[in-house]
Amino acid sequence: MEPSTPRFEVTPTDASHFAWLRTRMALERTIMAWMRTAVALIGFGFTIVQFFERFSRFQGVVPANHPFAARYVGLVLIAAGVVTLVLSAFQYRQTVHYVWQGEFAALASVDKPPGTTPVFAIAIGLIFIGVLAFMAVLVRAG
Repeated sequence: MEPSTPRFEVTPTDASHFAWLRTRMALERTIMAWMRTAVALIGFGFTIVQFFERFSRFQGVVPANHPFAARYVGLVLIAAGVVTLVLSAFQYRQTVHYVWQGEFAALASVDKPPGTTPVFAIAIGLIFIGVLAFMAVLVRAG
């Protein structure tokens, strides 16, 4: 059996260093786009719940045939936002570790990989906020 050969050769040059930086920034932009989508899902789900809850209190409004439908839709949207955040944070973390491993570390021109990046910390914070929003809607008496 032959020893495994690398798929490609990594040579630390100016061009490869800047390519590594562009890749790293692309990772940041990608997770931020996922976070923006997830925050929109969480916010929209919470807004649907709040809007229909208050709308039903207006005088002259006919009671809904399915009064808890808006709450369920809101919960699904909030849960979708939280799941989106969890999956994107996991994927981001895996890809960052890949980019910093082995031969690629020489391209970074930095001795050690970052422990936690600010964007990852923000993603964790948003996951916490999403879970709180989900719990607030879930436990609220209808």
